[in-house]
Amino acid sequence: MRTRTRIAAVALGSGALLPFAGAGMAHAADGGTTATLRPVAVNNVPASGTAMAEVHGNTLTVTMVASGLLANSPHAAHIHFAQAARHECPRVTDDTNKDGRLSTTEGGPAYGDIVVSLTKTGDTSPKSGLAVDRFDTAPGGTIHYQRGSIPISDGVASAILAGESVVVIHGVDHNGDGKYDGAAKSDLDPKLPAEATDPAVCGVLRAAPVGGMDTGGGGTSTGSDASLLLLGGGLTLAAAGSGAWTVRRTRARGRA
Repeated sequence: MRTRTRIAAVALGSGALLPFAGAGMAHAADGGTTATLRPVAVNNVPASGTAMAEVHGNTLTVTMVASGLLANSPHAAHIHFAQAARHECPRVTDDTNKDGRLSTTEGGPAYGDIVVSLTKTGDTSPKSGLAVDRFDTAPGGTIHYQRGSIPISDGVASAILAGESVVVIHGVDHNGDGKYDGAAKSDLDPKLPAEATDPAVCGVLRAAPVGGMDTGGGGTSTGSDASLLLLGGGLTLAAAGSGAWTVRRTRARGRA
């Protein structure tokens, strides 16, 4: 039976709702980038994946596969960038309050603000940063995501092609009980548990080889072929854990 989630959309990152300042290029360009998604430091989620972003002028196509995430649960996912950021994934030292978990805000100096919300439907702007009812719910712990015709500014396109943007998937089951809960509240929305918004996996989008994404077999593939490879499960991904959980929602399915 279906579960309905109703969570107000909030922007992640202090500058997310401001007009994007850009990376200084006057016109958008074309190109492809890929990211290897690995566990965020400190949070240690046993997950991994791959993301690919193809820029065509002011339009973006994103293909992403990730496995080992908290199963059957909404996972907010974004492309992050800020000119002042380090353009990388967080380090252990970014856990500034030393509480043993890394929050989205603590990760901000590494990856910056949201510039694209990787929702399945509807708006993809920073305004949909926490539109959890429109993000992938990782059936069985795995996300298979592809969406094209995502509008982006010249500045966002430039940041992606320059290797300065970062893909982050959020949602961490810190206590391992199969759901988002716990006493710690989200630094983005105090109505949510911190587990629902803490960053899980992260990867910097880097330029793909000329002619397409490197398949690892001594050659390259076109963007379409690479997308099929990702969505077809041709990548070896780490898988771990499963479980049902809720984020302030009514669940029609019982649990033992």
